[in-house]
Amino acid sequence: MQAEQLQPDRHPQSRFLAALRSGVVLGDGATGSLLFEITGRLSERNHVYEALSIENPDLVTQVHMSHLQAGALALKTNTFGANEPSLARLGISGKTTEINRAALRLAREALQQYADAEEQHTSKAPERFVLGSLGPVTGDEPVEQVYETQLRALIGDGPETGVDALLFETFESLERATSVVRFANSIQNCPPIALHMSLRQRRRDGAWNIEPTEYVRRAAEAGASVVGVNCCAPWEAEAFVRIAKDLPEVTSGAVLLSAMPNAGGFERIGHRFMSRVNPEFMGRSARALSDNGARLIGGCCEVHGEHIREMSGFLRSRQAGTLLDVAASAGREPVGPERKSENGPFSRKLFAGEFVVSVEMLPPRGTGPKQLRTKAQLVETLTASGLADAVDVTDGSRGIPLMPPGDFIQSVKEILGDGLSTGPGIEFIPHFTARDLNLMAVQSRLIGYHSRDINNVLFVTGDPPKMSPTYPRSTAVFDLDSTRMIELAHSRLNAGVDFGGQPLGRQAAPETHFTIGTGFEPEALDSVGEMAKLDRKLAAGADYVMTQPAFTWEALRQLDDVRKRARIIVGVMVLTSLAHAERFAQVPGVRVPQDVFDRFARYDDEDDQRKSGLELAVSQAELARREGWAGLYLMSPASPHAVPEVLRGLGR
Repeated sequence: MQAEQLQPDRHPQSRFLAALRSGVVLGDGATGSLLFEITGRLSERNHVYEALSIENPDLVTQVHMSHLQAGALALKTNTFGANEPSLARLGISGKTTEINRAALRLAREALQQYADAEEQHTSKAPERFVLGSLGPVTGDEPVEQVYETQLRALIGDGPETGVDALLFETFESLERATSVVRFANSIQNCPPIALHMSLRQRRRDGAWNIEPTEYVRRAAEAGASVVGVNCCAPWEAEAFVRIAKDLPEVTSGAVLLSAMPNAGGFERIGHRFMSRVNPEFMGRSARALSDNGARLIGGCCEVHGEHIREMSGFLRSRQAGTLLDVAASAGREPVGPERKSENGPFSRKLFAGEFVVSVEMLPPRGTGPKQLRTKAQLVETLTASGLADAVDVTDGSRGIPLMPPGDFIQSVKEILGDGLSTGPGIEFIPHFTARDLNLMAVQSRLIGYHSRDINNVLFVTGDPPKMSPTYPRSTAVFDLDSTRMIELAHSRLNAGVDFGGQPLGRQAAPETHFTIGTGFEPEALDSVGEMAKLDRKLAAGADYVMTQPAFTWEALRQLDDVRKRARIIVGVMVLTSLAHAERFAQVPGVRVPQDVFDRFARYDDEDDQRKSGLELAVSQAELARREGWAGLYLMSPASPHAVPEVLRGLGR
């Protein structure tokens, strides 16, 4: 089928498809595995999961509410196996219509119940939907005999009495799946159809059990409006979406992409057979799926509320600032490099075109004074030696509660006192995440920084909060993203006006003079999107860019053209052992090449591995300087006191 023959407007009045075309809709997680977790019983005679909609409706409602409370915007009905043949095998033939109608009603009532409670806390609630879940049936019964009764019960008389969309999921036969879609489309008032197949990819050679290109083409021909995968590992879902996003059926708008993977997949890790997936991993996977064009995202087996909550948070981080209306600039010119050069040695050297060095530091998490003093002593060492020009302080790194950067910087200054005046000095760079503060609080904190002589800020959007099970659930704010914060700091505060365009004071020079930084992920899954985002941040007023660690210099080559108009500071991570390298390689957006693992594997002694890691960091830092990059951003969270050794090695 040619792209021009496809019909993207098969359901022009569908609110569900309109929502998918305008953004990402987060679906719910698994119903069956959550019912098993709650009841301790598999679906069996006298305890059929689908029959619980009439036998124990409160239990089904509990499942729906747990997903809604976690952030789901689309609920699947509890009807995966509620077709006539499947129910007959479990001894409840003849109840197909009753069970499907009951499940549909419970999903709608859960949405209404949640919306009623939500009205007390927000004036604008997002639109939510009900998807009719239909699973496969083993055997060759004609699709009409298997699905007609169930379909008519879920479709009803149209959108007012039926589901918002049909979701055929976990199919493994492409012939069977396309036949079902064609039959469903032949029924009057059929809503949009989402087709999910359980695609598998062999790790050995990358081969698929069903070729994604063929699958998408034939699903579109059959009349599916949404095409995707479920009941597969997250990495298989991501691989499918990366392939499918460039197919003509997708680029033409004929079909939209979807993915609802399981909560992991088992693999051998060391001497254990386990899954490396946790809720945070699922959140990052959801963001990767969204970045690659998936519009309906949710979960399958073992994906429950804690996973959906993380997925919701990571997806919200991608939507930060998109709905915020900020007043136009007052037309005043912001301060330039000459004024910013007075902010400290980092800013002076940055604008003079000299090589700069910044060392990352994590603030403490608890109240122990020893940890704070130890970090202050490292700052004192760096200040006195002249090995570094700046210390940049992370802001709730990885979404965990740490001391705020401004408070940490102030505490260090109070501890060291005159110690900061020895040597050539040091400039503090607090990271500033958009996750924790609303628009008003962002301006307030920046004014506070200015008053405390903190005049260099690195703006990042930030990851959603990541809390331990014993910690109260925290909500991510995301009024702004990093681009909007850069724009407001540059064109408003650095021009002497607040975010609303009003003067910051009546004095002759009310403006701030922030040196403004931003971040970049060289190994981002969506490299095109990451580059486009960097262009927007530079246009908004960023003075410099700090990259995440790049162990393969090829990843930095995409910045060659950007180097002509921006100061790029290369991130270098100090790895201390083979185990450290293996852990770090699991961080999304990071790729550690095999030769790095081989380097550590040559040594059995941990001290020898540590020395090898220091030598690697020194060689990477030397390469950054030799190739003319603007500077070095040194990270060593696992061994902070390795920092002076690396910098002394760089000095030599």
